[in-house]
Amino acid sequence: GRARRPLLSQLFQPLALPMGGQAGPEGRPGEPTCRSQRLMLQGGLIHPTSPGCYCYLPPTVRAMEKLIKLMDEEMQAVGGQKLNLPSMGPELFRLVDRHDHGYCLGPTHEEVVTALVASQSGLSYKQLPLRLYQVTRKFRDEPKPRFGLLRSREFYMKDMYTFDASEEAARRTYEQVCDAYCSLLTRLGLPFVKVQAATGTIGGTTSHEFQLPADVGEDRLVLCPQGHFAANVETLSGEQTLCPTCGEKLTETKGIEVGHTFYLGTKYSSVANAVFSSAENKPQLAEMGCYGLGVTRILAASIEVFSTEDSIRWPSLIAPYQLCFIPPKRGSKEEEEGAVLLERVYDDLAEALPHLAGDSVLDDRTQLTVGKRLKDAKRLGYPYVVVAGKKVCEEPPIFEVWNQNAGEVLFLTREGVIELLSKVQVL
Repeated sequence: GRARRPLLSQLFQPLALPMGGQAGPEGRPGEPTCRSQRLMLQGGLIHPTSPGCYCYLPPTVRAMEKLIKLMDEEMQAVGGQKLNLPSMGPELFRLVDRHDHGYCLGPTHEEVVTALVASQSGLSYKQLPLRLYQVTRKFRDEPKPRFGLLRSREFYMKDMYTFDASEEAARRTYEQVCDAYCSLLTRLGLPFVKVQAATGTIGGTTSHEFQLPADVGEDRLVLCPQGHFAANVETLSGEQTLCPTCGEKLTETKGIEVGHTFYLGTKYSSVANAVFSSAENKPQLAEMGCYGLGVTRILAASIEVFSTEDSIRWPSLIAPYQLCFIPPKRGSKEEEEGAVLLERVYDDLAEALPHLAGDSVLDDRTQLTVGKRLKDAKRLGYPYVVVAGKKVCEEPPIFEVWNQNAGEVLFLTREGVIELLSKVQVL
């Protein structure tokens, strides 16, 4: 059968009016907000339930699932195997169950995954490296949640834990996973920097953060303009103003951390006795690394760095919907002919590009003007908008196609629309 047309009027995406000033959207007047938080609330992408906790509405879940699919591709390209670990662990959110047993909801899973590998008594060096990862909801008892999904108490994260037979092999794994992170962020088109970072409570001897420069960022970074050096200032002893490699003056900026990598060595494997049998058939401690990517933080951070003050701009690969169709206004002279022609474009699209048909929305609110619906489409960040405007009654019929991310409008025939959209990448 035909592809079902998702209708905008039926999508659960309650739009809110833009908010003025700095009033907090979560009921706390005067609370500082940021662009991504405002736009996600106004665009019906998230809904606050309590400080730092949100309902992720259907468009956000679509974007998140696309992002996770991208992460799966990159992690599996470096030999990652996906699993799921329990949320009970020794840190942070503590609770007591009905049997009076104490638990907590863990933000990371180093101990759990190391115990899992340690329980495999027959593990051989031939089975290494092991690269195990998951994408799960995490919890952090954040004392001052703010900026929407950039600093929340519940969030989604991709975390990978690796086990190698030697330090040399573990260092190779570290570089490969870092390269995979770079590949992911490059595919999204995000302007990231990889910086030296402190190991903090996770531990280990080497650590890097993947940061998106942004005014709202809470990390201070120093960067060499030639690209020779980049670090979080917390790693520096005293004020460092010159690049240690080339002597250039370092610049300072703020950043949003979206990824963090750690080379752990045997810190955790020695405690849990996570060993494998070496080529000499002797027990040997596994060399470990751990690697995190903030799923929901990447969503919010990408909106933060790409968007204008009043319009969402998604990385095109993870936009909830790639395409919005806007038929003529009810009662207009273009209504009857334009609606039929736009429907034909959609049917042609569904036949020629079936993968794109399910990524398209029809704005059926024909009681509203085309201009009002086009404004909403820009606010919501559809990468492409196809409008049946006044030129649709010409011979041949001409459609307006708005390429939102490029900031341009094209006037195309039906065939031209299909040709243009055939180049759109969809996950």
